[in-house]
Amino acid sequence: MTERKRFPWWPWALFAWMAVVIWAAFFYAPAAKGFKGESARIVFFHVPQAWVAVLAFCVNLVASLRYLRRRDLVDDARAAAAARLGLVFSILATVTGSLFAKVMWGSFWNWDPREVSIAILLLVYAAYFALREAIPDDERRASLSSSYAVLAFVTMPFLVFVVPRIYWSLHPDTLINSRGSIDMESRMFQVLMGALAGFTGLFFWLYTLDVRLAKVGLRRRQREES
Repeated sequence: MTERKRFPWWPWALFAWMAVVIWAAFFYAPAAKGFKGESARIVFFHVPQAWVAVLAFCVNLVASLRYLRRRDLVDDARAAAAARLGLVFSILATVTGSLFAKVMWGSFWNWDPREVSIAILLLVYAAYFALREAIPDDERRASLSSSYAVLAFVTMPFLVFVVPRIYWSLHPDTLINSRGSIDMESRMFQVLMGALAGFTGLFFWLYTLDVRLAKVGLRRRQREES
């Protein structure tokens, strides 16, 4: 009699956590002062999405460097999975930011430095996947895309952290103000920290699933070639 396969408990815990975060974002945290209507509540989704995008590109860098050192295709799969999720969460951050811009400033796109820099970052990492699709050989694709990922990551801190602070921006400093201190109502801060933790867990869950699928594909190709 075969043993029943046990499913991990933590995806269910993550689902419950995210459900609580979503409820708290709309019913526990108060409306922020100085914003139109309830528009500031988007910060509980926009900021974590932007954070996860940065985290994903950091993971992409680490996995790419590991591939260049060890030449293991599993590391290339990890790098691709992280970049894929980084691109997805960058798009989500752009969409939520555009919705906020529409409410606050009357237009989805205002050519704000943060909007322009995230658009450039999307193009940089979209080129990463264009490069991967153009090379059929696994090892050559892994080598070139890993090298490109290292160069792409150099642009990421500049586009995300430097450019928006060099030029005047419509984008509000919701969490940390110009004085360098946290200036947020305590319940809003609690929900934001919970959202950051939840979205980080969501990233690692999706990342793990993507890498597992990639490993299955690698093993299948290895069996076919042997």
